[in-house]
Amino acid sequence: MNGEENNRVQIRQRTRLPDFLQSVNLKYVKLGYHYLISHLLTLCLIPLMSVIVVEASRLSLDDVHQLWLQLQYNLVSFIVFSVVLVFGSTVYIMTRPRSVYLLDYSCYLPPSHLKVKYQQFMEHSKLTGDFDESSLEFQRKILERSGIGEETCVPEAMHYLPPRPSMAAAREEAEQVMFGALDKLFANTNVKPRDIGILVVNCSLFNPTPSLSAMIINKYKLRGNIRSFNLGGMGCSAGVIAIDLAKDMLQVHRNSYAVVVSTENITQNWYFGNKKSMLIPNCLFRVGGAAVLLSNRSVDRRRSKYKLVHVVRTHCGANDKAFKCVYQEQDDNGKTGVSLSKDLMAIAGGALKTNITTLGPLVLPISEQILFFVTLVAKKLFNAKIKPYIPDFKLAFDHFCIHAGGRAVIDELEKNLQLLPVHAEASRMTLHRFGNTSSSSIWYELAYTEAKGRMRKGNRVWQIAFGSGFKCNSVVWVALRNVKPSPNNPWEDCIHRYPVQLNL
Repeated sequence: MNGEENNRVQIRQRTRLPDFLQSVNLKYVKLGYHYLISHLLTLCLIPLMSVIVVEASRLSLDDVHQLWLQLQYNLVSFIVFSVVLVFGSTVYIMTRPRSVYLLDYSCYLPPSHLKVKYQQFMEHSKLTGDFDESSLEFQRKILERSGIGEETCVPEAMHYLPPRPSMAAAREEAEQVMFGALDKLFANTNVKPRDIGILVVNCSLFNPTPSLSAMIINKYKLRGNIRSFNLGGMGCSAGVIAIDLAKDMLQVHRNSYAVVVSTENITQNWYFGNKKSMLIPNCLFRVGGAAVLLSNRSVDRRRSKYKLVHVVRTHCGANDKAFKCVYQEQDDNGKTGVSLSKDLMAIAGGALKTNITTLGPLVLPISEQILFFVTLVAKKLFNAKIKPYIPDFKLAFDHFCIHAGGRAVIDELEKNLQLLPVHAEASRMTLHRFGNTSSSSIWYELAYTEAKGRMRKGNRVWQIAFGSGFKCNSVVWVALRNVKPSPNNPWEDCIHRYPVQLNL
C-alpha cells in the first residue's frame, strides 16, 4: 500500500463514528420474543379478568344485597374514600404536564434563481480570486462526495462577482427565509399572528440588533406581551433546543400558541480563505429555514398533526475537544470561518451514545430493555469479552429524521443504528435536494416523509440533530392521524423524482 492509499485509509477512519453498536444476532427469535414480553401485562391480566367475571356471575341477588348492606354500615369510610379519590384525581389533573401539539409546520422553498450547480459553484469560486488551486481542488472533492445535488441554493449576495456580503444582504436573506416560512404557516393553519403568545427563533451565526425575533414581531405586529426568545451560537441542533424551550413555556402559560423559527444565515458567514478545515461549510451549507406552530390547547388536538412525546438533550461542552470541534475563528490571514475538527465524528459518536442511553428507557419496548440489561450483567459478571447488546431502535420508531449534516454522518448513523435504507432515505434526499440547512433540516426530512404518504396514525418519529458545543439532541413525536402533506410542501414539485440514485 503506497503513501497516498495510507492517507485515504486514515481519512476514512477519521470520518466514521466509533463502531459502538455491535449487536447480538437474534433475528430469528427476536420478533416473537418482543411480542411476548411487550404483551406480558395483557397476557397476565386476561386470566385475572376471566376469574373476576366468573366469580361475579356466581353472585346471587342475596349476595348483592349483602354487599350493599356492608357499604351502608361503612358509610363514613366509603364517603372518606370517595372524597380522597376525587381530591387526588383533581390534583393530578391540575398538575399533570400539559400535552403539546404540533398543528403544522412550513419549510422555506428558495426561488429557482438561487440554485447553484457543481460547475457553477466551482467556476464562481475560481473567479473570486480568493482560493488557491489546492483549495479549489479540495472543494471539488468535497462536493463530489458530499451527497449534495444540483438544485441546492445559496443566497443572492453569493451569486455576484465579486460576492457582496453585507449586513443589509444578511438581513434580506433572513427576512426572505423567515417571512417566507411564516407566511405559509399562518395561511395553512388560519391562526392569526396576534394570537401567538410565545416566539422562539434560533439562528447560530447571524444575531443582529434588533434581534431576529424582533424582526418577526415588527413584521407581523405581534402583541406586546408576547414571550420572545432569540437563540444564537447553538449550532445545527438548536432547532430541538427551541422546541424544548417552547414546550417548557407552554407548561406555564395556558391556552397558548407557540411559534418556533429555525434557520441559518450564510451571507456573512462564507469563508474566503484557504484553510481546508474551514472550507467544508462552504460546500455543505445552503439556504433554508422552517417555522413550527405548537399549542397546548386541548381543542387543537383534533386538527394537529403530531403530539410531542419526549425531548432529550445531551451537552458535551465540558470536554475541551468537544467544545472546539466546531469552532468559529479567524485563520492566519484574518479571515473568519467555522473550523471543523478531525475529531468531529468521534465526538459526535460519544454524544450520540450518551443521548440514546437516556432516550432508550423512555421509548424502547420492555423486551429490548431486558435484553440490554441481561447482556450488561452477563458481561460484568462472567465474561468481559461479551459484545454489548445495543437495542433495536426500529422497534421504537417508524420514521427517522437524521440531521442532514453530511453524507458521512448519515452513513455512520445508518450503519451503527442498524437502520434500513428506507429509514435514512428522508435524510439523504433532503441533503441531495436542499443541502445542509442546519437546524431546519429535520423539518425538510419530515416533510419528505409526509409527501411520500408514509405517515400513519400512531407512527412515532425520531428527530435527531448534532450541533456545536458539542450537542446531540433528540425529539420524539407521535402522529395523531394519517398525515397528508400541507399546501406548499417544499417537495410538492419534485417528490415524484425521489428517491434518486446517488453515485457516492
